[in-house]
Amino acid sequence: MTSTLSAGTPAVVLMDPVGASINFKPQVSERGMAVISVYTMPREHIHVRWPDHAAGDTVSLYAAELEEIRAMLGELNADIRAVVPAFDVAVDKADTLAEELGLPGNGARLAPARRDKSVMRETAARAGIRIPRYVLVEDAADILRAADAVGFPAFVKQTAGAASHGTRLLSRPQDAGDLSALHRTDHFGRPVRAWLVEQYVRGRELGVNFFSHDGVHHIVDIWEYRQPDDRDYSFPYWDWAQIPPDDPDWQTAVDYVRQVLDAFGVRLGPSHTEIKISGGDAYLIELGARLPAYPMIDAWMARSDLDPHRQSLASRLGEVPKIATAPVKLDGFCGANAMRNDGPPGRLIEIRGLDKVPRLPGVDQVLVGYQAGDIVPTTDSIRTIPVKVSVSAPDYPELLQRLSAVRDTVEFVIEPVSRP
Repeated sequence: MTSTLSAGTPAVVLMDPVGASINFKPQVSERGMAVISVYTMPREHIHVRWPDHAAGDTVSLYAAELEEIRAMLGELNADIRAVVPAFDVAVDKADTLAEELGLPGNGARLAPARRDKSVMRETAARAGIRIPRYVLVEDAADILRAADAVGFPAFVKQTAGAASHGTRLLSRPQDAGDLSALHRTDHFGRPVRAWLVEQYVRGRELGVNFFSHDGVHHIVDIWEYRQPDDRDYSFPYWDWAQIPPDDPDWQTAVDYVRQVLDAFGVRLGPSHTEIKISGGDAYLIELGARLPAYPMIDAWMARSDLDPHRQSLASRLGEVPKIATAPVKLDGFCGANAMRNDGPPGRLIEIRGLDKVPRLPGVDQVLVGYQAGDIVPTTDSIRTIPVKVSVSAPDYPELLQRLSAVRDTVEFVIEPVSRP
């Protein structure tokens, strides 16, 4: 615990405010309230990934379990006005704490189902929500047996993970023969306790963003996770693109996700739901009862009148957010390139054309994750994407052309690393 508060100080609890969610901190401060940040991930993991994570905190707390968090908050004796799930790792804990404190939230009863993928699957099945076939395994040695049961191709994914970290595609039984490279820690630096082995649903992958207030779900936008071809894939990030409301799958996605939000007790705040559309039917891949990450949140902040952190905080403080009374105004269409290394790991020699990218039409932001001389791994997580480029355009066809132009400009020169 760092810093102290006077008893009765008005405060907001932010659960894991890292990455883009640090933008909650100035919003809280502007309201004259203390920022109590609770970091539930392993401390060493946080310090490596976000060295400056505590900037803007009035108080920084480090605790993984609810009992310890309750005790630490009790010692502060602050006047807590809201508990905000700033990152997906602790959305369940945020809603549990909010209910215990009598504050707005989505309730504790279904909170585990909004975080743990195995409980998510069980809850969806009970509610009649269409999901892939799946088997839960707690021992990696059982993965082949589980894949045989659900059928090939199959996915292996961590039950409490995120960002596609550790996801494996099993196209055939031989792919489950050697699982020595299976990640044993998740996206948040915690040990992996279990995996879902589930049916691979072929079809279009969409990220559907809503903002709910008092149980009414307001659509923000829908993004397609585009791939370079129609091959099966384990990593969904290649190109992201906002789709138009006249897209043939738009209404199917909106209607289906509204049912999902009702089934999971989401009544308040932002949500990001990933689904597959296959044969005209929607399948639930994952529900996130929190703000999305890159590139969606960046696009909203740059190209719309939606201030996502301000409106999320307002909801948790019991106020009516702007989106509940007026639809979001989007300035054209937004998208992004995930410039991956689909080959073997190697030493980055150069990124050709990178200097030309900022001058291309519609390029809003270029994020470079590796420099010349770095070892670039095979991209298998959003954290290992070498270059991300945010793009905007006045209409959807132009957006796709601009995304393509970025790809035509950039080339990685990677030297294979010799094995001992």
